[in-house]
Amino acid sequence: MAKETLATRNPDVVHADVLSASRQSCYKARDAFYACLEKESDKKQTEIASKGLLYPTECKPAREQFVQNCRSSWVKHFDALHCKSRSLKRLLEDKESRRGSRL
Repeated sequence: MAKETLATRNPDVVHADVLSASRQSCYKARDAFYACLEKESDKKQTEIASKGLLYPTECKPAREQFVQNCRSSWVKHFDALHCKSRSLKRLLEDKESRRGSRL
């Protein structure tokens, strides 16, 4: 019996295997999108995502998969985490570059 059919017959029953498979597909799509962002970081960022995240056009298919496979609240959460870690990384790199200049 298909999992979708089973879920529609008993809407009050939670099927852990369905939730786990859904979560894993979301994580794979998320990882593919952020890997694309890292790989294409030198290209002009023209597409707009949530939380002020910009990304290059080359990552648009990965972004569509990410949005399709994850809940919208998860997408916003992961985008916020990515932006936060990226700004923290920039801050630390800037601090390191200034450290040697003061004597």
